[in-house]
Amino acid sequence: MRKNNICRVTGYPLTEIINFGSQPLGNGFVSSANPEEEYFFPMVAGFAEDSMMFQLINQPEPKKMFHENYAFFSSTSMHMRNHFKTFADHVIDSGYMSEADPFVVELGCNDGIMLKHFSEKGIRHLGVEPSLNVAKEANKVGVKTISEFFSEDLADEVARNHGQADIFFAANVMCHIPDILGVAKGIKKLLKPSGVVMFEDPYLGDIIKKTSYDQLYDEHVFLFSALSVQYLFGTQDMELIDLHPQSTHGGSMRYTLAHKGAYEANDSVAQIIETELKQGLDRQEIFQVFKKNVETSRENLVELLTKLKAEGKRVVGYAATSKSTTILNYCNIGPDLIEYICDTTPIKQGTFSPGMHIPIVPHKMFADNPPDYAVLFAWNHAEEIMAKEQSYMQNGGKWILHVPEVRVL
Repeated sequence: MRKNNICRVTGYPLTEIINFGSQPLGNGFVSSANPEEEYFFPMVAGFAEDSMMFQLINQPEPKKMFHENYAFFSSTSMHMRNHFKTFADHVIDSGYMSEADPFVVELGCNDGIMLKHFSEKGIRHLGVEPSLNVAKEANKVGVKTISEFFSEDLADEVARNHGQADIFFAANVMCHIPDILGVAKGIKKLLKPSGVVMFEDPYLGDIIKKTSYDQLYDEHVFLFSALSVQYLFGTQDMELIDLHPQSTHGGSMRYTLAHKGAYEANDSVAQIIETELKQGLDRQEIFQVFKKNVETSRENLVELLTKLKAEGKRVVGYAATSKSTTILNYCNIGPDLIEYICDTTPIKQGTFSPGMHIPIVPHKMFADNPPDYAVLFAWNHAEEIMAKEQSYMQNGGKWILHVPEVRVL
C-alpha cells in the first residue's frame, strides 16, 4: 500500500483533511459474519493546493479492488443503462470521430454497458477493463475487451495494434486510478492530433455542497474538480474544451479535453472554473468546513438510528453500495442498528457487508416483510427506487437519507 503523504500528481506534501479510520474494501463483501481474515486500510483524505487535487493518502493495491470477483455490474441499474446510452449517443454525435474507420477506446468498460452501443453500430472499438469477470461479460455481448490496467505501455501497444484513437472515454473510472499522471501520459500518446478525451466522475463541487462523504472509499482515490483536471492534463499539453454537469451519482461532471490549441474552449469552461474559485475549491479552508459537516452528519445519523432502535422500530438498509461501506464503518453502524441490507445483485446476496457484517439479502425479503424504516444507501438513485417502492411507502414505510442532511421521508 502506498503510504507517502504526497500528492500523486506533483509529488509535494498533502494537507490531511479528514480521517475516516480503518476501512475495509468498499466491495469487500464477506461470506461469514465472523470472517477469519478481512482486509482494512487507514482511509485518510488530503488536499494539495498546488494541483488542487483532493485525494486519499493511502489506497490499497489496485489488484485488491479490481479482480475476477468484482461485485459491481453497471447494467443492474436501469437509470445507468439509460444514462450510458445517452452518453454513447453524445460521443457518436459529437463530431470528433473521423468519417473513415473511426476508433474509440473506453477505459473501465465494466460489462460493456456503454461500449456495446458502438459495437452495434459497427464502430471499431476497444474496452480496457481490469476486472476479469465483468470484462468477460462485455465480450459476451460483442464488446471487444481486454482485461488490463491502463498505462503508458498499454497505450503504446494499443496504438501499434489498432492505431491512434479518435475518442478516449471513461465513466466513473478515472477517479479510481492512483497513477493518474501515468494515465494522462498514456492518453496523450494514444489520441490522434484531432482526438479528444471525455470522462465523467463524481464532482467535488457537489460533494462539498451536499456533504456526500460516502463518495470517498477505497476505489475513489481522487475526487475531481475542473480546476484539478485542468492542472493534471495541462502537464501533458492538453486542455479542457468543454464541461457538462451530470445528475448521476448525486452530481457528476463530464470533462472533454484535447491537445492544446486543437479546439476552441466552450464558454462552460471559464464559467465553471470561475464558480469553483468562488466556492474555494483551490484552497484548503473549504475542506475544513467539509470535515465539520461530515462529523455532524455522522452524529445525526447515529442519534436517529439509536432513537429508532430504542422505540422498537425495524430499520434495514436498501442497496449494498460501495458508498454504504464508508458510512457504516465511519459511523460504527452494525446489525444492532440495521437488521439487514437488501440488494438486487446476486453476487452480493447471502454475504455480509464489509467491516460491519450486516447480512445482505435479496429484495424479496424487503418486499415480503417491509420494515418501518429503510436507510437508502443508494440515495443517488432515490427517484428510480422510490418510484419502484410505491407500495412500501403507501403502507407507511419511511426512508432515511443522509444527503444533503440526515432526514426521514
